[in-house]
Order: sequence, then structure tokens, then C-alpha cells
Amino acid sequence: MKQLDATATGVYLIAVTPFASDGALDLHSADRMVDFYLGCGVTGLTVLGIMGEATKLTADESRAFVARVLARVDGRVPVVVGASAAGFAPMAELTRSVMDLGAAGVMVAPPSTVRTDEQIVAYFDMVNETLGAQVPWVLQDHPVATGVQMSTAVILRILKNAPGCVMLKAEDCPGLAKIGAIRAASQAGDVRRVAILTGNGGGLFLPEELSRGADGAMTGFAYPEMMVDVCRAHAAGDVERAHDLFDAYLPLARYEQQAGIGLAVRKHLLAERGVIASATVRRPGPRLSAADVADIARLTTRQARRLAQLG
Repeated sequence: MKQLDATATGVYLIAVTPFASDGALDLHSADRMVDFYLGCGVTGLTVLGIMGEATKLTADESRAFVARVLARVDGRVPVVVGASAAGFAPMAELTRSVMDLGAAGVMVAPPSTVRTDEQIVAYFDMVNETLGAQVPWVLQDHPVATGVQMSTAVILRILKNAPGCVMLKAEDCPGLAKIGAIRAASQAGDVRRVAILTGNGGGLFLPEELSRGADGAMTGFAYPEMMVDVCRAHAAGDVERAHDLFDAYLPLARYEQQAGIGLAVRKHLLAERGVIASATVRRPGPRLSAADVADIARLTTRQARRLAQLG
């Protein structure tokens, strides 16, 4: 497996973790899910992310799931594994395990305990030391989930200090100015260039983020083909086509990003599409109401009509 590097582009799809109706890990659905994502044309996969319910898995389940995904991918695309942990020992252990299995790199977010700029920079200095020179890693900037606000200046300091960091997963919102500033800094030679993949809720600002200098998306959506097609159209210079494609999916993408039930919506849609056997979100987790399901049915019908008109 080729390791992750700063030239990464396209869509690194954040994968859900499939569970059976009783909450058990469903590895058969994991196989089908990988086939589906690859069939949509993604350029990479990311597993054990926040929306992958990583914190609800045991250590053995995490390793089993990663091993199954990597085996199914069989080297066709890079696979990034979320390795954020409360301490550096479990982070190092998981990283060694998944890299030995063939992962392309790992992703790390700051813990909620770091608050000041100096604390954040010092933490990621220790991340870089812990992971070692041979492990490429992704810096996850997701303040809504972590509670940690990383300024542009802090991110630039981290990149200068950490040669192992080859990608920024940009999930701050609003984050367009930050993406533009980081890209401008690399163009000016103030910092080395890293890949910037965006993660704002199912790509809710994807066309604008691409125009500001992002290289693609690292997020999840029940219709990953939207993000793939938008990135391809934008890369080909057809920005209006990228926006038109995005607009066709926007109402459903917006619905999927509701706080609290968003993952349940995504899993419901993936189950409806035959990707996973069950829409189960492992406890503690939300369940959709009959009204939610009716909303989703209406939105998918309208989406199909818009796509038909778009051609």
C-alpha cells in the first residue's frame, strides 16, 4: 500500500461502521460498503472517524474492522485510520497495528484538554514524536467536535514542526478564509505544501472550499458520488457544473447534517440503498422517528427529479 503524502486529492470517504440490529459489528456489511464506496469512484477511505463511531468500539473490534476494510480494499485506494486517543500509548499501539496491516496513514485530532496555542502546538509536537518519522498523519481541525479552536497561525506552526503531517482535514466553520490563508502561506513559501481535504458536514461548502484551494473532501455522505463528481468537475475547470451537481443534492445533504440524528439519517439512507444490512447506530445513539423517515423519502424523491433534469 502506498503511504499517504501531500499530493492527495479527490474524495477520502469517511466510512460508517456497520452494526447488526443487535449492535454487533457487521463485517459482512463492511465488505459490501467498501465495494459500494469504491464503485462510486472515491480516491481513498477513512475509517474510525468521529462519524464512524470509533469511541463505541473495543480495541479488538477496531483492529478487526480495520483489517477487514484493508483486506477488501486490497491496495486499490489509500486507507486512513483515525488514531485519536486519550493517551499516547493507545495512539501508538493502534498506529503500529494498522500500519502493519497496510494503512496509508492515521488521523489525529486534539483532545479537549488543550486550550491555549502553546498547549496545542506542544501536543502535536508530541504526536509527531509518538508516531515517528515513518508514519504520515492527518491533522484534524474539527472544533465543533473537539472544542479546540486552532487558528491559522497555530496550524502553520504545527506544519512547520511536524514533517510527518502531510494533510489537513479542514472542518472549521466558517473555514473558507482559513483554507485560503493556509494555501496562500504554502504558495508564498512560508510553509511546505500539504494536502487540504475538507470535512464540513457532507461537503456542505465543497464547491467554495475547492475554489479557495482545497484538494478535495474527507467527509461522509450517503451519496458519495456527489462529492466525487463535484471534485472531478471542479478539477476539470467546469466550476458551474460542479455547483449544479452540488445543488441537486444540497437539501438532502443539509438534512443529513442535523445535530444529533445526522448519523442515523446517513445509515438509514445507506441501508435503503442496500449498502449496509442495518441502519443501527450503536448505543448510545439516536433513532429516527416516522416523521424523519417520511422527510427523507420526500427529499430522495425530489433529489432524483433534480438529477434527471440536470442530465
